[in-house]
Amino acid sequence: QVQLVESGGGLVQAGGSLRLSCAVSGRTFRNYYMGWFRQAPGKEREFVAAISRSGGSTYYADSVKGRFTISRDNAKITVYLHMNSLKPEDTAVYYCAAASTLVAGRADRPRDYDYWGQGTQVTVSS
Repeated sequence: QVQLVESGGGLVQAGGSLRLSCAVSGRTFRNYYMGWFRQAPGKEREFVAAISRSGGSTYYADSVKGRFTISRDNAKITVYLHMNSLKPEDTAVYYCAAASTLVAGRADRPRDYDYWGQGTQVTVSS
C-alpha cells in the first residue's frame, strides 16, 4: 500500500505562484511514476503533469506546459508541482497519484494510476 499526502494549496492571485508537495509513504517510492491531476467543480478529473521513476522524463498537459514544472526528490520521497503564472482557470482540487507502470507509454489516464492522495485546493483569483 502507498499513502500520498498533498500540501501547499491555497488562494493566490492571478499571475502568482504556488508549490504543491506530495509526501509518499509505503512501498518504494522510486518504483512509481508520479502524476498530478486536477478536478474543478462540475468537471472531470484531468491530467496536469507526470514524471518517470528516475525523474528523467516529464509529461505535461498542453494547458500548463511552460508554466508548471513537476519534479521529484527520491531521497525525500516527495514529488512537487511548481506552478507559475497561475490563471483563474487553474482553480481546482489538485491530486497526487502513483502508477506502478504506464500503459502504452501514456501518463494522462487516471485509470492507470494505482494510488491517490486526498487532494489540495488551489484557488486563483482574478
